[in-house]
Amino acid sequence: MKIIGIVGSPRKIKGNTGRLMVEVLKGAEAEGATYETIALPGGTIKPCKGCDVCHKKGICPQKDDFEDLKAKIIASDGVVLASPNYIFSVSAQLKAFMDRCCGVVHCLGFEGRYGAAVVTSGGGDEEPVAEYMNQFLIATGITPVGSVWANMGELPNYEFTPEIVENARSLGRKLVHDWQNQIASPEIAERKAQFKERMRQLMLYCRQEWPFEAQYWEKTRGL
Repeated sequence: MKIIGIVGSPRKIKGNTGRLMVEVLKGAEAEGATYETIALPGGTIKPCKGCDVCHKKGICPQKDDFEDLKAKIIASDGVVLASPNYIFSVSAQLKAFMDRCCGVVHCLGFEGRYGAAVVTSGGGDEEPVAEYMNQFLIATGITPVGSVWANMGELPNYEFTPEIVENARSLGRKLVHDWQNQIASPEIAERKAQFKERMRQLMLYCRQEWPFEAQYWEKTRGL
């Protein structure tokens, strides 16, 4: 299994979020997976301009790292998203990447891959952010297997407890196991099916306006 770990943090891999993500990846590595880490410190992926070119032609016209990162994900088997909790949501760095995936979302372009979410905070409220990230995974076609988080304000010297480390590595192991066995919980399977139907209806409505995406659905899903 090949996994891409993406951390949206100006502190890159060495920050708290990056360190926790690496623990997840180590757990996956122990099960035979390989991984690559990618940091989004800001500026490498620009905000979406709302131009609709990706819907019409299948590629974003902006010149930055987005298309390369999208290609890496398509060539992978799994994705681990990681973000600090910035004012009750993901960081601007990760959100820029998410917003640029609007064409991916319409086509569920990362379908077949498995994923997980990692969040750190200075004072709590990590779970809603992790759930938001897992919903994004679903919207791109990825099957999320869970999440892990840490409230750094509760940790002496900002060091992860053995329990947090084990939770992270267990999540990494589960990511590999579920991918190998193509496991999805009934809840996740239902959420994915509902979102897929929502996108199918959108393509029927916009098939003339968005030719690339309509053709993608026609070729891959018999729209």
